[in-house]
Amino acid sequence: MKTLLVIILLLFLGSFKNPDNTEIAFPSAFKAGEKLKYRLHYGFIEGGHAYLSLEEKQLNGQKVLHAKALAKTSGLTDKLFKVRDLYECYLDPETCTPIKSIRNVNEGKYKFYNEVEYNVADNKAVSQKTGEHIVPDNIQDIVSSFYYARNSLFKDLKKGQVLTINTFFDDKIYPLKIRFNGHETLKTPFGKIKCLKFSPEVEPGRVFDTKDDLEVWISNDKNFIPVLIRLNLIVGSVKCELIDYEGLLVKLHH
Repeated sequence: MKTLLVIILLLFLGSFKNPDNTEIAFPSAFKAGEKLKYRLHYGFIEGGHAYLSLEEKQLNGQKVLHAKALAKTSGLTDKLFKVRDLYECYLDPETCTPIKSIRNVNEGKYKFYNEVEYNVADNKAVSQKTGEHIVPDNIQDIVSSFYYARNSLFKDLKKGQVLTINTFFDDKIYPLKIRFNGHETLKTPFGKIKCLKFSPEVEPGRVFDTKDDLEVWISNDKNFIPVLIRLNLIVGSVKCELIDYEGLLVKLHH
């Protein structure tokens, strides 16, 4: 469950850069009050749910957006290995850059808590656990980058194009690459939805057989929300699908 949540966050919550590094106008794909709910399946077994939400808040007198990403097990999975993982980020509503992030992990008997404060102007991230880190331009926390990504130029992507991602997670910089594989229409609980299809490159080994064992579908409308994730793991297949939403910028196109 931990591996799946991290994969989901790093994939959808990555800081997609514009091909020409031009400035992005914010906001364009979301608004405060948005909530997304996903169901996780391990083969035919329901493993749990993931939730993403966005609210307006005040932090040290500054107007911010408070984003949350929660993953929790359910049913038999919850009895075997209970997971309650919460990732939070306070981000600048104008630039979608992170101001403060919180990681609160509860997985069986394992507990982990950490906070990171960002000074993006000085390319610094300060972790309660490990202190100060120098980070590259346009660095994103895994939660803030989800919203940053949705303001990228998805409509200008060309099939085969590779997007670069820089994400600060676990007090390390995670550079990832995601290949755009074109357009596809999916059947969903809400009807047929036109999507953009991506294949994030993963490292073969303990979890994946090949670097292409992961596929992601994002709605091809003004919302750019994740609709489906499919992972082919060494231990079996995993699917994460959108099952509920509210507060979208525009009606989900289908």
